[in-house]
Amino acid sequence: MGVLISGASVAGPALAWWLSRYGFEVTVVERAPALRKTGGHAVDLFRPAMDVVERMGVLPQVLDKATGTERLVVRSPGARPVEMDMRRFFGAMSERHVEVMRDDLAEIFYNATRDDVEYVFGDSITSISDDGEVTFERGAPRRFDLVVGADGLHSNVRRLVFGQVPDHFIGAHLAVLSLPKDRAPADGTVMHAEVGRLAGVYTARHLPDARAVFLFRTDEPLDYHHRDVVRQRELLNEAFAGADPEVSGWLDHREGSFYFDSVTQLRLDTWSRGRVTLVGDAGYCPGPAVGGSTSLAVVGAYTLAGELAAARDDHERAFRSYEARMGEYVRGSRELALGAAKRLVPASKRDLWVLRQGIRAFKHLPTPLGRLLVRLDRSGLRLHDSVELPEYPLPARR
Repeated sequence: MGVLISGASVAGPALAWWLSRYGFEVTVVERAPALRKTGGHAVDLFRPAMDVVERMGVLPQVLDKATGTERLVVRSPGARPVEMDMRRFFGAMSERHVEVMRDDLAEIFYNATRDDVEYVFGDSITSISDDGEVTFERGAPRRFDLVVGADGLHSNVRRLVFGQVPDHFIGAHLAVLSLPKDRAPADGTVMHAEVGRLAGVYTARHLPDARAVFLFRTDEPLDYHHRDVVRQRELLNEAFAGADPEVSGWLDHREGSFYFDSVTQLRLDTWSRGRVTLVGDAGYCPGPAVGGSTSLAVVGAYTLAGELAAARDDHERAFRSYEARMGEYVRGSRELALGAAKRLVPASKRDLWVLRQGIRAFKHLPTPLGRLLVRLDRSGLRLHDSVELPEYPLPARR
């Protein structure tokens, strides 16, 4: 069975790895001319995604690319800095966790699949017929048994098959840009927190640069195109006008990569139609940076491939089982993201005070008690570790 996957970031290559091991003939098409190295932000892999990574045999590579962030220092106007041990915090959240740069994770998955999977860069799907014929911007038409959209929040496949799907803005915007490496501490993140906005900087031992990340509240989504970088920078500068001089210095840096997007959810009731299904942010984005979307995408790719292998030629049954197995996890991630979007960026002086006091309290809480309190909240901070992976026969490596 031939499967076309659109998107070569995280979900696409992860899905390609599992499908190729199950004996599917896999092609991945990517709009970018090469593997994307856009300077993306750090992402978290929690226990179920870590288990998938281990089963793929790439856990050593992922651990080697861990950011190594050990502490968080939060500064705010007129107050003393507060500090948190991030290893202790994530240790309470998850039994297995690693923070890794999104681009590094995508490259690891690509390297693990490139010998068994056909990659087509610099092209994009323009149409998908009911019988599986696919046309492209540049390449000749081809026929596939199945098509999977793994092309992110702004999915081209989703638009072609489902039309214009409403997204749900959850109150914030996110930006990431590159800085010289010496702007960040070697072992942690420095965060400036104010009412309505956060800005932080961090790096990793293997990165040639540092990354500045910005989150800010707005009542409504801003007016811009997701590829209009000039307009995005204007909006970011407006949002952080009058910020701490250190933050203003980050914004003045114009070299290197830049990313900007709204913190937006997708709430589709189904991710499949005919021969087409969606995986990761293309189908069920809970919200960038707040909902654990990378772990969700890795588990979704593993589950979709397993259900397709179990159903053999009955893709409709596989799609139903895939959606049923992922449904609770997706809904839980949406709720987690809604709460995180409200708490992470302080909406008032009181919220800012609560954030600072929470960091202080966690710092002085005995470790066993902190783990117990977090683990009691299975629908919140412990959501990811509450997910049990479906068991499928492990395929032999080619």
